[in-house]
Amino acid sequence: MVDVLQAGFYSSIQDLGRYGFQDYGVPYSGVMDEQAATIANLLLGNNTKDAVLEMTIIGAKLKFECDTLICLSGAYMNPQLNKKPIKNNKVFKVHSGDVLSFGKLESGCRCYLSVLGGFKTEKVMESRSMYQHITAQSTIRKGDKLAIEPSSLKHERHYSNLRINSSYLLNSTLNVLKGPEFEKLSIKQQEQVLNTNFTISKLNNRMAYQLESPIENSLESIITSPVLPGTVQLTPSGKLIVLMRDCQTTGGYPRVMQLTKSALNVLGQKFVGQTVKFNLISKF
Repeated sequence: MVDVLQAGFYSSIQDLGRYGFQDYGVPYSGVMDEQAATIANLLLGNNTKDAVLEMTIIGAKLKFECDTLICLSGAYMNPQLNKKPIKNNKVFKVHSGDVLSFGKLESGCRCYLSVLGGFKTEKVMESRSMYQHITAQSTIRKGDKLAIEPSSLKHERHYSNLRINSSYLLNSTLNVLKGPEFEKLSIKQQEQVLNTNFTISKLNNRMAYQLESPIENSLESIITSPVLPGTVQLTPSGKLIVLMRDCQTTGGYPRVMQLTKSALNVLGQKFVGQTVKFNLISKF
């Protein structure tokens, strides 16, 4: 078990998502940055689908009640194991009684903690991803005990070293494809969308990121249609909304662009006041 001494900010257990239930209106959910979560799991030799702890801006404080191995990836939050600094993207042994804590955020927005074998919290609809009304909790809380598999650590596992490129944490360019309604935009509108540096508003979370700097908009709403994480909608007020991992499954705003998976990872590491720019590509 892992005892949650402090929960941090909007920390939740996530895996790669809940697929196959969108017909019932169930969001995909899953980690906001698949690249970081996958790296954290691979460095431990876990399955890439194993559940991790996603922490946003402020890290949790955790006490381990059994021996295990851990790895951190994504945002750098000055992690400490028993008050001694440790690094991201490196495997560490943890013994029963050890405490993992975090300091000031230095880069990125979301940090991922993997444990050997993954977190074993409740599985609903084939996923452990926390989401309100689907799982019992949408975030972890102080006093929670997170189930993990204990390890004797008698036999170290050895895996190939990975050269980690974390430069995407500082990237501000989002590669996008044309959405179904992109061609309904005028040439002027298209140029404005692709040539503007958009500021992330305070209205951002796991469901969607709203961007400031509105553009001219004369498009009418569309018949409610399917949407995906990464879909960029244009609201009647001219604001762009980028749907994220916990987004709804349908929407009625024009879908002008679609982020690539890598762009979704980049955006998932951004927070209020930072800027992004769209780069139109022809294919993934």
